[in-house]
Amino acid sequence: MLKARWFKHTLNFKKPAGTSRGVLHQKDSWFIILEDLTQPGKKGVGECGLLRGLSIDDRPGYEQKLNQLCENINEPGISEDLYEWPSIQFGLEMALKDLHTQPPMILFPSPFTKGEKAMDINGLIWMGEKDFMFSQIERKIDEGFDCIKMKIGAIDWEEELSLLKYIRKSFPPEQIELRVDANGAFAAEDAPKRLQELAELKIHSIEQPIKAGQWDAMAEICRNSPVPVALDEELIGITECKVKNELMETVQPQHIVLKPSLVGGFKASEEWIDIAEKFDTGWWVTSALESNIGLNAIAQWTFTLGNTMPQGLGTGSLYTNNIASPLEIAEGRIRYNPERSWDLSLFQNGK
Repeated sequence: MLKARWFKHTLNFKKPAGTSRGVLHQKDSWFIILEDLTQPGKKGVGECGLLRGLSIDDRPGYEQKLNQLCENINEPGISEDLYEWPSIQFGLEMALKDLHTQPPMILFPSPFTKGEKAMDINGLIWMGEKDFMFSQIERKIDEGFDCIKMKIGAIDWEEELSLLKYIRKSFPPEQIELRVDANGAFAAEDAPKRLQELAELKIHSIEQPIKAGQWDAMAEICRNSPVPVALDEELIGITECKVKNELMETVQPQHIVLKPSLVGGFKASEEWIDIAEKFDTGWWVTSALESNIGLNAIAQWTFTLGNTMPQGLGTGSLYTNNIASPLEIAEGRIRYNPERSWDLSLFQNGK
């Protein structure tokens, strides 16, 4: 017999985070806390990491849906009613996993959670003025990153291209793997020329060059692009296996990028991976600005998949009021330090 509750926590960015959809100063998360009434003191915590303006469940009724979930937590098939609410679906999946593990927060025991192995990750560069972006890159390289992901599409293209050329001149491909993420900022008619310009800079890949939903245009881009294309936002809102297959068969991207909070959790992400591998499509996993609760779950799960590419899991140090955790980032890698403790006081009764 389970008891469930939730609460909202607003995370504050240390510095404004620029994207093609605007500048972020805060990010809301909702946490589900499950208690096993047959085992007093036994709890599980999950994070519903909704992203404003991007998640399909960013719509009225979100907290009402959380209330309904908590009220009916012991009903059979409760999680199956959440496919249109992927961040809540993932939060519940995470909380149930945590509830049945010991010690807390070790959702996927492995050499990673023992502190024996770490994972390569990319250094994330936020959009902004040229000097600001370049200073971020210098800092990431000083911190030991050899894979950099840059958000593009917020400032003038010629200025962004000039910056990328300057970066490449300073840091050649054998030193730095450079990924770019357009978040759908290019117009379909502009994409071919811009991709050609990016190819001259030996870019590893580009995420979502044009807005999602333009399957035919995206398919043509993927067929002809000299830069490998990764679908990201394109996956959001697609829940049926049949439609996932149709997307992959139609577009045939070189990669897909999986954000469990946006596609419905571990199970849904693994379905995408199975389909991608059927089409010889590469993939990697990216966090979606979750707190350390969600990041921890995603990192532990990702390690078990055995993908050696740099993953997008470097977002844990973005906030002034994150949950203290054993996660650490050093030398371009994320690791779990079992010598460090979680601060789970935020999730005690009464909050």
